[in-house]
Amino acid sequence: MVFGNLTRDPEARALPSGGQVCSFGLATNRVYKKADGTKAEQTEFHNIVVFGRQAETCAQYLKKGSSAYVEGRLQTRTWEGEKGKQYKTEIIAERVQFGPRPGGSGPRTVEEAPQKAPKEETIEYPEEDINPDDIPF
Repeated sequence: MVFGNLTRDPEARALPSGGQVCSFGLATNRVYKKADGTKAEQTEFHNIVVFGRQAETCAQYLKKGSSAYVEGRLQTRTWEGEKGKQYKTEIIAERVQFGPRPGGSGPRTVEEAPQKAPKEETIEYPEEDINPDDIPF
């Protein structure tokens, strides 16, 4: 489980089987105190891979800087490259939840601003006291 911000726009591709795959980078921060009492921050970068319908949704709604919560499993791929045997560890996402949008969820333009609600009608109550004997029940 990781929660962080996207480091790049998601890249969507189609698999030969017809399924969808989406990959993106996610940065997570850890703030802690050092032995001398000073505050330190450490950033980790993760490669995320999403398959299926969730991949389409991620490609459509996420962008660089968006926050996301990802649950998944680790998988390490190996291949022979120019530099010899190379490795890449990725999180294969089983669940992705989008975080709050930057700038809040308020309207983005004046045209999208909600109209003022009509003034609520007020009930006029009598100024005199009500006699309990006048109540019919």
